[in-house]
Amino acid sequence: MGWVTIDKSTTDDDEERMHPLFNFKATERSARLEKRALPMLRFEYLKNRELDSNHWQELGQSILEKQLKSKSTLNTNLAKNVIMFLGDGMSIPTLTAGRVYMGGEEKQFSFEEFPYMGLSKTYCVNTQVADSACTATAYLAGIKANYATIGLTAAVSLYDCAGQNNTAHHVSSLAAWAQAQGMATGLITNTRITHASPAGIFAHIANRNWEDDEQVLKDNGDTNVCPDIAHQLIYSAVGRKLNVILGGGRKHFLPKLKSNGSRLDARNLIQEWKSLHGSTAHYVETREELFNLRKSANKLLGLFAMDHLPYHLDSDTKITPSLDEMLQVALDILKTQSQGKGYFLFVEGGRIDHAHHDSLAMKALDETVEFDKAVQLAQLQTSNDDTLIVVTSDHSHTMSVAGYSSRKNDIVGINNSQMGLDGLPYATLSYANGPGYTNNLLPQSTGFQRKNLQQVNMDDKDYQFPSAVPLDSETHGGDDVGVFAKGPFAHLFTGVYEQNFIPHAIAYASCLGSQKTACSDGLHPRR
Repeated sequence: MGWVTIDKSTTDDDEERMHPLFNFKATERSARLEKRALPMLRFEYLKNRELDSNHWQELGQSILEKQLKSKSTLNTNLAKNVIMFLGDGMSIPTLTAGRVYMGGEEKQFSFEEFPYMGLSKTYCVNTQVADSACTATAYLAGIKANYATIGLTAAVSLYDCAGQNNTAHHVSSLAAWAQAQGMATGLITNTRITHASPAGIFAHIANRNWEDDEQVLKDNGDTNVCPDIAHQLIYSAVGRKLNVILGGGRKHFLPKLKSNGSRLDARNLIQEWKSLHGSTAHYVETREELFNLRKSANKLLGLFAMDHLPYHLDSDTKITPSLDEMLQVALDILKTQSQGKGYFLFVEGGRIDHAHHDSLAMKALDETVEFDKAVQLAQLQTSNDDTLIVVTSDHSHTMSVAGYSSRKNDIVGINNSQMGLDGLPYATLSYANGPGYTNNLLPQSTGFQRKNLQQVNMDDKDYQFPSAVPLDSETHGGDDVGVFAKGPFAHLFTGVYEQNFIPHAIAYASCLGSQKTACSDGLHPRR
């Protein structure tokens, strides 16, 4: 149909395309934009109870009762267990569009029904718009960092190998604080396990792209001074103690020559992990192996793809486990291995972000729906009395929901209320920038003309939605992201705050770390 088909997996080059490493320079302010007159609108009304004012009165009263009930008594129990969900790139417009994709504007994701929510400010120390590296340091370790660095203070700049090696610049994560209290810990993602967000759990790295030794050497780094992220997962203090590690990225643990991996040091880090942890540690690569796991497993490493796990819409569900399936197995192990001391689990739905980068709005929304399934399962498997669940995002994206479509209009289709000034329809979802620019234009002798979307198959899962500015990869957005919480001390997450506040609030509720906690305030005996 004329658009570019996106490869279902990403490469190392894609990381530089999606998350460019650049010099920050001041630019001239853009020219002032002028408003355009609004064409005549066309609406299609719903023929149902919504036409009756009583419906809205009853709905308003129902919400009021729910709010009063959920907020009448503060839950100040000790958060024995903590589950943190991270929807990578899950912006507010992604949630709005995702509800419609799920079935209608009135729908809600399960975490949107949590009693408390707030907004976090996502900027890095040195950039207005963040990436997943500096944000991971903020929401996991409690400090803001520089763009593309992980687990390090802002005293360390991108590529600073010596700074990475200086332990004075290292900052520890919630997982480290939990392990210090004897809690079981786990990590789940559908991206590479060495990717920026999951790496925030265990790594200290001056370049998020240093996922294996080849990438460190590519940037003239010394692998003895700057160990790569995969190596740190196996040998770092936090990585060694993780009870559950599930995700993708197998290539970063395997030698290049013998196993089609990407390591140049000829090491097989998977075998080394097995040797470190003995017979009660288990390694799996498929969904079947995951579900046939012996109950005696005290440690689990699952790498289900050489690269990222496939998008849900592309996945072979017989081979690749879903996010909620990985979560179920992880909870079973963590509950056993915690030995009554509780657990900390980090769960990332990371492919929301990747779909947005390629302007694949349908896949981004579908990944958000899949992410919510894991949140629903976590609620069913835990108690609100002793488990704090926090759902948030690291940053936004530039996708917007535009126009004045009638209710129930296809969210991944054409706006059905008006035409553009060029007499052509436009998509309800579009991006401020990205690869969908040229894909939706027809070259003309006098310039460019937009394609007629009525002649385009927008139902194709790989259709790239229109962008205003041509880029190889759509960028992140700088707007605030939502934080949703339920369980002990969930009320702490209301308001608008810096992103690095999140782990401070979690630590308070669960009595983790050396800062102010509910235990130091005398609300609970120390763990």
